[in-house]
Amino acid sequence: MNICPSCKEKTRQNRSGYNRSGSQRYQCRHCGKKYTPSPKEKGHSQEVRTKAIRMYVDGLNFRRIGRLLNVHHQSVINWVNAYASGLPEAPTPEEVDTVEMDELYTFIGEKKTGST
Repeated sequence: MNICPSCKEKTRQNRSGYNRSGSQRYQCRHCGKKYTPSPKEKGHSQEVRTKAIRMYVDGLNFRRIGRLLNVHHQSVINWVNAYASGLPEAPTPEEVDTVEMDELYTFIGEKKTGST
């Protein structure tokens, strides 16, 4: 038995189609309000979001992640940005004692070629 969330009546609750996600909607004949007693969850699961973040950290771009997980690439961007905003701040150079670099090539000076 359905109960109207507005007026709390149990009687005269008629079916009134479906919402966009496919859940059954009802209309209360006492107050005229339409409602969904058990709506489906919106959005993607936390598992899909975590998988997208891991794929981004592994080096895949947003569009490829979106294609592989069958989600829009803007959603992936939003998930990565939300995750990054929750990370602690990076240490400042004054706070770091030792820095280790690998495969770094820096050019200082003039070009040896004749091109301008």
